[in-house]
Amino acid sequence: MMDGSMMGWFWIWPVLVLIGLVLLGYLAYRLTQNRRPGADTAAAAGPTSARQILDERYARGEIDDDEYRKRRDELA
Repeated sequence: MMDGSMMGWFWIWPVLVLIGLVLLGYLAYRLTQNRRPGADTAAAAGPTSARQILDERYARGEIDDDEYRKRRDELA
């Protein structure tokens, strides 16, 4: 039936299957790593206090000096 011309290509299927399995394993690993508790760096740092949020907003320039002082005094 076959004269041997196609026999040289049969090695590619197991290689493609192996590559597919490796990619599926990597994808599964990445998806499970993102769902683990503590995987997020912000969540690992613990809860953020209102004062920290206020300080960050002031540092980014979202609020001016007067508003920063007013809100800081209200928190104290």
